[in-house]
Amino acid sequence: MKLVIFESESFYNFFPIAYLRPTFELRCGHLKLYEKIIRNHPGPPAAFFCRHYLAETFALRAPAGSTINDPVSLDDNLLVFNGQLLVNDWMLESAGEEEVGLSERGEVLYARIKRSSAAGLPKDSIHVFLRAAAERLPSRKVDLTLIRNQWELIQHNSRAIVSDFELAGKRGVEGWVHDTTALYGPTGRLYIAREAEVQPGVVIDTRGGPVTIESGSVIFPQSRIEGPCYLGPGTQIFRGHIREGCSFGPVCRVGGEVEESIIQGYSNKYHDGFLGHAYLGEWVNLGAMTTNSDLKNDYNTVEMYMQDASGKWSFVNTGDSKVGCFIGDHTKTSIGTLLNTGSHIGVMTLLMADGRVLPKFIPSFSWFLEGAITGGFGLGKLLETAVAATGRRSRELTAADRRLLEYLYELTKPERSRAIKKDRKKLLKK
Repeated sequence: MKLVIFESESFYNFFPIAYLRPTFELRCGHLKLYEKIIRNHPGPPAAFFCRHYLAETFALRAPAGSTINDPVSLDDNLLVFNGQLLVNDWMLESAGEEEVGLSERGEVLYARIKRSSAAGLPKDSIHVFLRAAAERLPSRKVDLTLIRNQWELIQHNSRAIVSDFELAGKRGVEGWVHDTTALYGPTGRLYIAREAEVQPGVVIDTRGGPVTIESGSVIFPQSRIEGPCYLGPGTQIFRGHIREGCSFGPVCRVGGEVEESIIQGYSNKYHDGFLGHAYLGEWVNLGAMTTNSDLKNDYNTVEMYMQDASGKWSFVNTGDSKVGCFIGDHTKTSIGTLLNTGSHIGVMTLLMADGRVLPKFIPSFSWFLEGAITGGFGLGKLLETAVAATGRRSRELTAADRRLLEYLYELTKPERSRAIKKDRKKLLKK
């Protein structure tokens, strides 16, 4: 059976964190969403379908042998999955009759399709293909977890960490742990990988859930780690108070207080300051004392500024009272930056604190300076900074990365131009 993983048409619900990656590449628990699907359905390399402008860069990160946006891959016996499914321990048997699993809203969650049926389905796009499959093949409503909005990744993260820990089946201490480390809670909920290091005076609290510390990670003195928690390979914790529900991808630098947050990877929150109910992309750098709010003073539900399918922007009620910030890749904040509840901070933005809470929406490739959104020094300077940042972690900003960022710069120009024009009028009135 050919495994097919597709990005849904509601990808815009995950901006800004999915501007530079397919939604199925977002993290929840230990793994990215697509990695969980592959873990539960091992076999030949998968076929992926995503936005056309992401294909080139995702191909550089995808598992070896994978195909990207190739309709020929659909001429096979297929197991098809919506890439926003949070599968945890659920799996679809490859053997069985043809079937399309639908959500209560009619969204395709999965499909089991025979080669003979696949041959007769239109292949204009993966979504046309699946809509035809849902019309022609037996279908049924199923109760599975589909992540529809970016804040739902945070809501499900603790449960996903617990599930991934159980499925990984790894427990115990293989790395180096100082004698003064205090384990508070069940020992069976702890895994410290080979070449990980836990230095003196660290507290690891597993009472609320499991803690995984991957290879190459270092926990520096006076840090506290509360489960459920996942620390990816090469991540370092500096005097951190890492509260429950946190997942950090590879090579992050994290300090201060962090609660129920996800960091995609290669990002820095080295200094003091609070990060809560937040999602950071890659290559983000939060300056010292950068702090986000994740709860309104009146305890009401939080609104986020979101884009819809038509490209229109408006405030959307998340239905949740605990929503922090969502920050796109390559964004930098100055010391003392204060971020609002439900903040949408785009890709490659530069934020300068002015002593007040920043606006809830900062468009991609813009600067926030002296209380106003500006165009800064342009894309060229931002790309120079990205080259320097990736080089510091022995990584490279590839030619494909540059092309994607240049494309995204043009794609996001309308909302950026509107925001700059609006703030320019404010400045002229002063």
